[in-house]
Amino acid sequence: MANREPIRVLIADDHPMFRYGLRAALADVDGLVVVGEAADGRAAVELAADLGVDVVLLDLDMPGMNGVEAIGELRRRLPEVAVLVLTMFDNDESLFTAMRAGARGYLVKGAEQEHIVRAVRTVDLGEVIFGAGVAERALAYFAAAPAGGRAARPLPELTDREVEVLRLVADGLNNAEIARRLVLSEKTVRNHVSSIFAKLRVDDRGQAIVRARRVGFGSAEPGRPGAV
Repeated sequence: MANREPIRVLIADDHPMFRYGLRAALADVDGLVVVGEAADGRAAVELAADLGVDVVLLDLDMPGMNGVEAIGELRRRLPEVAVLVLTMFDNDESLFTAMRAGARGYLVKGAEQEHIVRAVRTVDLGEVIFGAGVAERALAYFAAAPAGGRAARPLPELTDREVEVLRLVADGLNNAEIARRLVLSEKTVRNHVSSIFAKLRVDDRGQAIVRARRVGFGSAEPGRPGAV
């Protein structure tokens, strides 16, 4: 049986020293070869297409097109390419947003070299992998899902992303805070908020919060209004 071609890896992160360190860590690993680096999401998508990569090791917090947007674009243009998230964000919103966008794995920066290598090989095989700690939350999330598929939820006229945004609006977060939490641009959040207002037929943030509270979103205390 012929030896398999090395797994071609692209590193996408806006910190040059992190890219350098990660490339060095993977340089002598049998069966892996780093074929390129990208400093933002758009470059990651273009290089992945140009270089014919197998796996993109990708951060979520990047300028221009952020990591989540890049995952979605890679999923559309290059469905055969596996995305492995390697990020500082260790929260449920970032984890589930990345996985819904199409990532096959999620590690938090600081993971040991052997864990990163195993994760690269795992996602290249089409399997899913999570880092320590992250795995427990992911398993709990999927275990809570109904066996027959996604449960009916309130406000079905909203998209999944709009529901995420509305929940955070109801918690009192402003657009900048929501953008950081969901790893989106503020412009994207503003567009989602405007769409929510139109679909719920409300005029402002306060009315949207009232609607959200009626279906159980948000905290007990009223949130600060913030700007649209």
